[in-house]
Amino acid sequence: MPFHPALSLHLLPHTLAFDLFPLTFYLGLMRAVVQRVSSAEVRVDGQVLGSIGHGLLVLLAVGRLDQEQDADYLAKKVLNLRVFEDSDGKMNLSVRDKGGGVLVISQFTLYGDCRKGNRPSFVDAAPPDKAERLYSVFLDEVRKSGLDIAAGKFQAMMDVSLVNQGPVTVLLDSDKTR
Repeated sequence: MPFHPALSLHLLPHTLAFDLFPLTFYLGLMRAVVQRVSSAEVRVDGQVLGSIGHGLLVLLAVGRLDQEQDADYLAKKVLNLRVFEDSDGKMNLSVRDKGGGVLVISQFTLYGDCRKGNRPSFVDAAPPDKAERLYSVFLDEVRKSGLDIAAGKFQAMMDVSLVNQGPVTVLLDSDKTR
């Protein structure tokens, strides 16, 4: 294949990225969907495992190339994410500032790749043992905040309910280099 100036390969400390203008595909980034909520809860087999009032619901996916620093970075990012309104109505406050709760749910399906066909492929998701370990690292870091922290059960079929406030939903990943 001849060289094309819009095609490049980047090898970063914990990611592999291909740039093909204007598309970029990233492998190995810890991913989170963060929703500002007025309430959220998770149930397994009909039993409530965790619930929060005002705060953040975090759906977390671990990639196969992720490391502990990805979990630490993303936990700090979530805790400091300014998605709550200040007295002027601007999104200027974090969940720490508001003293809210955080409900963390492991959700490997955020790695579902449907570019080929209609059935998602999850080859970029971390294997369960690694994913559980890094999910725990993320939770441990968030718990250090002293906020009300709740979590789902890793690899369980969960029923998650929430009232999305705003709605405000933000997508995060652990790539610090973009």
